[in-house]
Amino acid sequence: MIGGISGNGARDKIKELDELAEVAAALRATNKTVVHCHGVFDLLHIGHIRHFEQAKRIGDVLIVTVTPDRYVNKGPHRPAFPERLRAEAIAALGCVDYVAINRWPLAVETINLLRPHVYVKGAEYRDAADDRTGGIVLEEAAVRGVGGRLAFTDDVTFSSTSLINRQLPVFPKEVSDYLAGFAARYGVDDVLGYLESARTLKVLAVGEAIIDEYQYCEAIGKSSKEPMLTVRRLDAERFAGGILAVANHVANFCDRVGVVTVLGAEGSHEAFIRASVNRAVEKVFLYRRNAPTIVKLRFVEGYFFTKLFEVYEMADGGLDPGDDVALCAALDEHVPQYDVVVVVDFGHGMLSDRAIDVLCRRARFLAVNVQSNAGNHGYHTISRYPRADYVSMAEAEIKLEARSRHGDLRPMVLDVARKLGCEKIAVTRGKAGCLGYDAREGFVDVPAFAGQVVDRMGAGDAFLSLTALCVAQGAPMEVVGFVGNAVGAQAVATVGHRRSIERVALYRQIESLLK
Repeated sequence: MIGGISGNGARDKIKELDELAEVAAALRATNKTVVHCHGVFDLLHIGHIRHFEQAKRIGDVLIVTVTPDRYVNKGPHRPAFPERLRAEAIAALGCVDYVAINRWPLAVETINLLRPHVYVKGAEYRDAADDRTGGIVLEEAAVRGVGGRLAFTDDVTFSSTSLINRQLPVFPKEVSDYLAGFAARYGVDDVLGYLESARTLKVLAVGEAIIDEYQYCEAIGKSSKEPMLTVRRLDAERFAGGILAVANHVANFCDRVGVVTVLGAEGSHEAFIRASVNRAVEKVFLYRRNAPTIVKLRFVEGYFFTKLFEVYEMADGGLDPGDDVALCAALDEHVPQYDVVVVVDFGHGMLSDRAIDVLCRRARFLAVNVQSNAGNHGYHTISRYPRADYVSMAEAEIKLEARSRHGDLRPMVLDVARKLGCEKIAVTRGKAGCLGYDAREGFVDVPAFAGQVVDRMGAGDAFLSLTALCVAQGAPMEVVGFVGNAVGAQAVATVGHRRSIERVALYRQIESLLK
């Protein structure tokens, strides 16, 4: 027995939203005052209980709706408890009459459906300016729109996130200890301030447009006549990748974003690309003669999400001289218009030495990643660039630049910094986190915050996209690494480029990590 209600009785309180809408309508018809609370409620605690008890005293019937797992934007490691268990815990309270699992990220649609007389939030939402999601403003408008009002409870408050971090840590002890130390050095506002002020930065993304396509299949067996794996095609999914993904990430944080890239004159896939790139991005598309837009086709075993093999569709070599002239002219025109230029050079022929010279001479702040991949391995390193203000690269890429498979990364980083006159460098190291370097601060190690790794494709590009905004504003390198690893955790929890890094989700994740 919990709160005087048996386990089965508690579960009987849990309704589907449409059914609950009918219940609420019937209650209103009998002049009952319907009160509605909404939230994640990841770890039920005394603060929640008192919140519900106060809410119930406002009216006759208390309905609680719970944010579904897929919309809990506190980082890939949350929620700690799945939606059904969270709903059951709340239903076990005697002061709660009905519970439902929401279908949307916010309660706006739910308020319109349930039409409560009173919508109740905790005291921490009393000042709408403190709600970085902006949700409380929308929810207040919704409840007023259905003839109701917004009310606040005021009692002891606790944080589910803080309790989970301290009592049910999802990270190894060394990561939890690091986060506690980081939180003592930097507050949430210190970190989020750099992302907030990035809104005013004008950012240009430059690099190859790539379509990443996943062909999902299942293995049938070995061919009967040849030593070859046979698979059956199941489904397919395409993403706007390469520099297009970078532009999409940045567009969620900056008010003005542009992209300069090259599409194939033959097989451009331009309609798909335009539909997949954020509308706010100012697009400068040039066209490569006698070539397709780059497509990287990956065959993926669907059940285990195991990548079997990859096929590149692209021209091999640099741009036609005329196309190179057109690209350099476009860069010469557009680069000076932006505060920050983010270059991801995939080494597939778009950026010639002449184009690199334009970028290095004309960019006010230049952030660069030179990527090593199957199409250029061993031939394409960061030393192609004579100058950069910020470099982000994978551990394997800096080792390739140093021609050293083993050894301490720090001398390698110092060598790159000297060659490029670069004061800030980040080296991404997968599950080992990242190594940051600042010419004045020295080196800093930041551990990884990733939980389950679904897909690593594009994680480094996402890291560069958001950390470049912080570096351009002079953020400490430890803050840069922290933000980058938070971004990386979200990126590896997503299949391909199915979702870009979003402002609210990243803010909530950072708040969660630092509580």
